[in-house]
Amino acid sequence: MVKSLYSTFYTDLKISPESGKTITVTQEQLNKLKGIGDIRNYSLVVEEKALVQNGESQSVIQVKGVDANYRYVTGVADNLVNGEYDLGTTDVPKLILGVGVEGALGIVADRNIYVLTIHLPRKTGTEQVDLMSGITNDTIRSSAAFQIQQDFDNKYGITNIDFVKRSVQLGQNEYSGIEISLKDPTSDGKVKKELSAFFGEGYLIQNKYEQNKSLYSVMNLERWVIYGVLCLILVIAAFNMIGALTMLALEKQKDITVLHALGGSRNFIRRIFLSEGVLLAFIGAVTGMVLALIIVWLQLKFHLVSLEGGSFLINYYPVKLKLADFLLVGATVFFIAILASLIPSFKAASQRFSLRTE
Repeated sequence: MVKSLYSTFYTDLKISPESGKTITVTQEQLNKLKGIGDIRNYSLVVEEKALVQNGESQSVIQVKGVDANYRYVTGVADNLVNGEYDLGTTDVPKLILGVGVEGALGIVADRNIYVLTIHLPRKTGTEQVDLMSGITNDTIRSSAAFQIQQDFDNKYGITNIDFVKRSVQLGQNEYSGIEISLKDPTSDGKVKKELSAFFGEGYLIQNKYEQNKSLYSVMNLERWVIYGVLCLILVIAAFNMIGALTMLALEKQKDITVLHALGGSRNFIRRIFLSEGVLLAFIGAVTGMVLALIIVWLQLKFHLVSLEGGSFLINYYPVKLKLADFLLVGATVFFIAILASLIPSFKAASQRFSLRTE
């Protein structure tokens, strides 16, 4: 679910500067970009930090100047909570705010009758900004608010690209990046190679996962950490199985001796106790998986575990059945069960067989 939310804002591919803030994009490069059949659409963007003020309320945001194609490469236009998707013009720009920024400014974006003041740093050759001459002060109106994910809702404001370029004093062919949507998202590797061929060095081309690599790495690591914790619980639970099988071997000493006297080999006796451990694991695994199926179905159907607060895009805890997870858990259960059964099975098979009582 989190991946789908981030995919709404991040495009299939993005071309950005390998170093610095801007890239130079020539008309020849754009023509070659249009000629790639796998590309559905692309948008030129300019990003810069800005201070937005509404009277005494203010917020530092990431202003994203975008062209007319932007609504077709991302899902921002489909996630508006109020207002209409309107970026305005160069002279009369309009700002689409994240709901978090909207709240920080104390406005309702589509009903705000007052203009906002926006301060943007101009492009300079040094890292230092002159507060008198290095800042552009302008006014802007809010037109709508979007809600996608907290990271974006509290950070971004989207407006007209020409207004931002004029404010930060970028050249005609200077941009922060190019965001690209594909006809088939699975073809990103192929398209990435084509783009690298004619953009060359100095341009960083990333797919949607590389654009936010830390998030997806943390999410993937979190799943494996939870799996590791559950494996540790299974290992602890396996001591119960070792104890139960050991007690069974002690209780059945005479029966084991009789079985050996009737021709049962030590390997045969060992397999009996291994089979007992596997049977216990099978009963436990099947019971647990059936209960899991029932609980997940009830959650999907009746939303038993809800998310309180009203600030989430869904009002219940999201769950999903994945065959790979069931197979992994099942294999783990049987692996640990077999290891736990080895000690008592070897102990039962290696004991001294004698029908005489001393």
